[in-house]
Amino acid sequence: MPPSCCGPQSQYTHHHLATFLLTFFSYVLLHSSRKTFSNVKVSISSQWTPTLQNGSASAFSPAQTWEDNHLFADEQQATLFLGALDSIFLFSYAVGLYLSGVIGDRLNLRYVLCVGLCGSAVVEFVFGTVTEWLKIYNVYLYCGLWVLNGLLQSAVWPCVVAVMGNWFGKSGRGFIFGLWSACASVGNILGAFLASSVLKYGYEYAFLVTSVVQFAGGIVVFFGLLTSPKEIGLSVESETGLGPVETDSDSHQPLMSDEEDEVEVEVYAQPEHTVQQPDEAPPQEPRPISFCQAFCLPGVLPYSLAYACLKLVNYSFFFWLPFYLSNNFGWKEAEADRLSVWYDVGGIIGGTIQGLISDLMGKRSPVLALSLLFAMGALVGYSHSPNDQLINAVLLAITGFFTGGPSNMISSAISADLGRQDALRGSQEALATVTGIVDGTGSIGAAVGQYLVSLIESNFGWMCVFYFFILMTGGSIMFISPLIFREVRAMWRERRASQRQL
Repeated sequence: MPPSCCGPQSQYTHHHLATFLLTFFSYVLLHSSRKTFSNVKVSISSQWTPTLQNGSASAFSPAQTWEDNHLFADEQQATLFLGALDSIFLFSYAVGLYLSGVIGDRLNLRYVLCVGLCGSAVVEFVFGTVTEWLKIYNVYLYCGLWVLNGLLQSAVWPCVVAVMGNWFGKSGRGFIFGLWSACASVGNILGAFLASSVLKYGYEYAFLVTSVVQFAGGIVVFFGLLTSPKEIGLSVESETGLGPVETDSDSHQPLMSDEEDEVEVEVYAQPEHTVQQPDEAPPQEPRPISFCQAFCLPGVLPYSLAYACLKLVNYSFFFWLPFYLSNNFGWKEAEADRLSVWYDVGGIIGGTIQGLISDLMGKRSPVLALSLLFAMGALVGYSHSPNDQLINAVLLAITGFFTGGPSNMISSAISADLGRQDALRGSQEALATVTGIVDGTGSIGAAVGQYLVSLIESNFGWMCVFYFFILMTGGSIMFISPLIFREVRAMWRERRASQRQL
């Protein structure tokens, strides 16, 4: 029977709740450890420059030892290297996403996910804690560790999106994934809280706490996560009343399909004896789709390019916001860390509300376009924020609502739509691959952006950085404009058809 005939309570079980929470908190822990690096940049910059070049170095540091260990001559060079590390991480993260998406569709998602979580925790512990304890300051070591960290962390996102796509179908996907995609923002908030609470003891303890918590979370996920309803043999009746994993109907239909209603009618009109047909051949296992085939699926390329522009802006706030608040307004590093969470609060609310609106409309791209237009105005407003923490927090939340919300939608709900569309019938193992392509392309844009941010700020100042953000946000709208026109035209046709029926 169609999903509309089933009560909402019958669609979800405690297994769905467990899957939601485990995938949610696995990415929360990953992002909290990732956020640590951006939250301690001021402390790291101070540690890497000579005492005479910065005012935040410890007064009791032995001068000769300090001069022997410092990496850079001044704070500007240290800032440029921090920007380069961000770019190195995101480039390796992008390459890893292209690979891990393909691997995730071919291996057990739980194994790939746990290797990414635990391996990344070990690398971050070595990068931030071991090197400081042993007083090892080496540019090449830092770069090598951050490349490895990017590759390991890239295994997590395609896997958690694929697991969520296996358990949750198209019905309500915008709202569910909008709520679930708050995991990155919650991770940022948790990371900012953990880092600021132990930063007074040294930045190495911020890395220690978050990496240990992330490693423990990886162990819990390994023993507790079910990647698909098939693993516990849920049938049509026992899972949701709609069918196991909803492979033939609900979960494989994208919102952006113009023939959606016709497909639903055809599917639900099929006789129910197909489940009980004794002579019918057993269903074949879904075949993994190739990387090139996934890249050529309808909607994948425009959303990937749009996400490259949008992730550049979103990750620039992620990597540079505490540094900007501390340097531009002169606020203490711990205060800047706590204030930066308001951007993530806005992103959480924005992703959930915009996902719900897109579910009600039945279309994604018009909601995205409208939000991004408001985001351009919000960026203009935030660039002129006064030196007042309350006003800054309000403007940050508004900017996060209109910028972080669309970013969450593209990386989660829209990626799931693209990986479960009608063009994939008979070759349905593509969700992780498509998610890796979209997020990987976005990470390439973000990687280029992080170096450009440090370059623009060093030569032209922060105001030009915000102009750059506005330009990139406009680029996101431009890349999805064909989809916007198509979906708006489809909505107009549907409205006219309904009016004629009246």
